[in-house]
Amino acid sequence: MHIYTVDKRLLDEVLERKRDDSVKPGNIDLGLVLKEILLQANKFVPSESGSILLDTSALNKNRRATDVLYFVACFGKGSSKVVGKTIPINIGIAGNTYASGKPYISKKVKSDKHFYADMDKKTKYLTQSIICAPIKLCGAGIGVIELINKRKSVNYESGDLTLLKIFAEYTSTLIQNSLDAKNFGELSIRDNLTGLYNDRYVFDRLGKESAKALRSDRDLSLMFFDLDRFKEINDTHGHLAGSRVLKEVGEIMFDTVGKTSAVPARYGGDEFVIILPGMDIQKAAELAEKLRKKIERFIFINKRHHGIGRALSIKNIITGSFGVASLKANIGTKASQNVVCDKLIRLSDKAMYDAKGSGKNKVTLSDAKPGRG
Repeated sequence: MHIYTVDKRLLDEVLERKRDDSVKPGNIDLGLVLKEILLQANKFVPSESGSILLDTSALNKNRRATDVLYFVACFGKGSSKVVGKTIPINIGIAGNTYASGKPYISKKVKSDKHFYADMDKKTKYLTQSIICAPIKLCGAGIGVIELINKRKSVNYESGDLTLLKIFAEYTSTLIQNSLDAKNFGELSIRDNLTGLYNDRYVFDRLGKESAKALRSDRDLSLMFFDLDRFKEINDTHGHLAGSRVLKEVGEIMFDTVGKTSAVPARYGGDEFVIILPGMDIQKAAELAEKLRKKIERFIFINKRHHGIGRALSIKNIITGSFGVASLKANIGTKASQNVVCDKLIRLSDKAMYDAKGSGKNKVTLSDAKPGRG
């Protein structure tokens, strides 16, 4: 029996992998999980065809409303034409089961007011009977599992529907496990204070971006910066206030890079880094200057936060010293991947300290030349 599943991109969206990350810890193949579920369901309740349909937004953090169910895994005649397609959530037996949250058995679909005949037209298939059970996560509906046309029998029985309900519960458990694994993996590459990537991820991602840049003859820049006078915040207002400042710097970084290929990270303490794939040193310097101005003008802890007691409205204290280096301006494209990684970090870090040593609150570009230093 051949089981079709949608491409991994859509299944990754189901598991909330919407960022373009090169490192994906906890990378669970949901397609294989869904295939196994349908395989086992068909073994216990032999049927001509079957499907798992999911509402992908039900697994999205924002839980935005959606009006379709995706066919994410299918077997049987016409399955290859159906997988990846959608149906409205208020249409058909699958839609009715999803909306009601109750299992459903239809022994004669032709006389069933909920039956959606258009799918048969698309697949050139004759549906006679259906059983369908809702898939729930934390009590909320996220999809359905259905079997069509029981083999060696005219109709499905209540016992068949009971078995399908068990597989629906099994499906929700496995999806939850996949989400938990994904979330655990995400935590391992994120800084838990700012939500930025951590230094572990920076080294791994920079290696991949260096290889990609050398292979495609594209530029690659790296920006280092740390916060000037940050110690004054800790000494004057306490470490909780210092932590809040770091978190707000992370928010400024997210806001500044937007939905670009830039990779913002916390390197450690009050030191930050941004990987800039495809960006030359001048463009990187412009971005650094934009970020420098935002930090300089920002009023930190402008609202009351737990543990701090009151809004501190810190201004005219925190600034940033920035160092920038790039592959083409400072290293050259004949260097090896490891050399590029090492030099980008070393040169941008040095430029940052040059900025601090020459007055702080400024952007300094590495003066290294390709083939030297």
